[in-house]
Amino acid sequence: MSQITIPVGAGDQLANVFGAFDANIKAVETQFGVAVYNRSGENGNALVVDGPEDGVNAAASVLRQIMKKAQDGPVDEQTVSYLCHMTADGEETDLASFDRDCICVTVRGKPIKAKTLGQKKYVDLIAKNTIVLGVGPAGTGKTFLAVAMAVKALREKQVNRIILTRPAIEAGERLGFLPGDLQSKIDPYLRPLYDALYEMMGAENYQRHVEKGTIEIAPLAYMRGRTLDDSFIILDEAQNATPEQMKMFLTRLGAGSRAVVTGDLTQTDLPGGIKSGLSQAVKILDGIDDIAIHHFSERDVVRHKLVQKIILAYEKYDRRNAEKEPARHAERTATYTYHKKGSGTT
Repeated sequence: MSQITIPVGAGDQLANVFGAFDANIKAVETQFGVAVYNRSGENGNALVVDGPEDGVNAAASVLRQIMKKAQDGPVDEQTVSYLCHMTADGEETDLASFDRDCICVTVRGKPIKAKTLGQKKYVDLIAKNTIVLGVGPAGTGKTFLAVAMAVKALREKQVNRIILTRPAIEAGERLGFLPGDLQSKIDPYLRPLYDALYEMMGAENYQRHVEKGTIEIAPLAYMRGRTLDDSFIILDEAQNATPEQMKMFLTRLGAGSRAVVTGDLTQTDLPGGIKSGLSQAVKILDGIDDIAIHHFSERDVVRHKLVQKIILAYEKYDRRNAEKEPARHAERTATYTYHKKGSGTT
C-alpha cells in the first residue's frame, strides 16, 4: 500500500476539484482503485491518496491535472473521465495547456478551445496544412472545430470568405416529398453548419456575411465547375460523397484557399454498392505533402458520456460480426458443394 499527499487550495478551487456531489473524486477512486480524501491542517488543505502504489501514482497524476484546470473554473466529469482513461493507458497530457490556445470567441464571449489531445492535434493540422481530412465518430468536434478555424481565418483576414458544403443525401425521406422550395428542402441537411456559425457569430452578423457573400452554405452539387480562391472551404458529412464528388470537390481548390473534409465512415447513407468518396480519399491522399489525415477515436467524444459507450458497443458488435463472417462463408460453400455433388452436376 502507498500514500501520496497533494497540497490544494481552499474555497472555489477545492470545490472545483471535487465537483458536484464529489463526482470528480469518485471517478478517480473508481478508475484506479484508491481512496481520496481531504485533510485540513495548519498548512492548509491537502488531498490524500491511499491504495496500491501504481493506482496511487496514476490517481495523483490525474488529480494534479484536475487542480490545474480547477484554477480557471469548475472541472466537468467528462474531462475527469478523459484524464483517467488517458493516464490509465500511459498517455498523459497537459489539458490545462490547451486553455492558452483559444481558437476564437463565440458571440456570447465563450472561448472555443480543444478539449482533448485528438482535438488539439486536429486544430494544429488545420493551421499547418492546406487540406485536412478529419475522420472519426459522432461528437468529436470535427465540424465545430473546423468552423471555428474558418471563422478565425476570416476574422484575421487570412481568407476572404467561408464556404460550407455537404452532400444532400436522402435518408429515408425523399427531398421531393418535403414542403417548400429547393432552399427549404436542403436547409435541414445544412442545419448543423448554420448552428455552428450562429453560435460563433450571432444570427444577425451571420446574415450580414451571407448578404455580402463572405459566407456561403450550399449542397455539394453546387460546387461543380467553380474555382474557389482565397476561401476556407469545409466539406461536412463527406462519407456521403461519392468518389466522383470527392474528386470534384478537392479539385475546386484555388489560390490562397484551404479545405477541411470531415466525416464518419461508420455512418454512410449512400445506396448499397456505392463506395464512400471519403474512404477512398483517405487511402489515395495519405502521404501527400500539405495534406493531413487525422483520425479521431471514441476518447475525443465531447458529447454525453453515453455516446462513447454507444460507439464502443457498435464497434464491438461490428468486430464480432466480421469474425463470424468467414465461418458463415465457409459453411455456405460447404453446403453448396455438398448439394452440387448430390445432384450429380459437375
